[in-house]
Amino acid sequence: PLQVCLQVNIDGGANKSGLKPEDTLALAQQVVRLPRLVLRGLMAIPEPAADFAAACTVHARTKNLFDQLNASGLPVSLDTLSMGMTGDLEAAVQAGSTMVRVGTAIFGGRA
Repeated sequence: PLQVCLQVNIDGGANKSGLKPEDTLALAQQVVRLPRLVLRGLMAIPEPAADFAAACTVHARTKNLFDQLNASGLPVSLDTLSMGMTGDLEAAVQAGSTMVRVGTAIFGGRA
């Protein structure tokens, strides 16, 4: 089975993809029924925040949604919360991220 995370557009960013937070539980309930998929958790790529406190706030909203899904009675225990990239990884880790993406720190910015 393919292990998957649901991407959530946690802050409604116009340039970002993903589920609306309020639609996440319904899709999670559908995904856990599919025999070739294993739902592992959530991922989010919010718009860049103005400062550390704002980044913490948006990542905390994703963590809250993750916790709500785990408490919802799904027949799986979600263990992956992928949020945070090079520019906001400290705020994401503080909020409970289990996976960060640091490509810019390793490879530099995109041209």
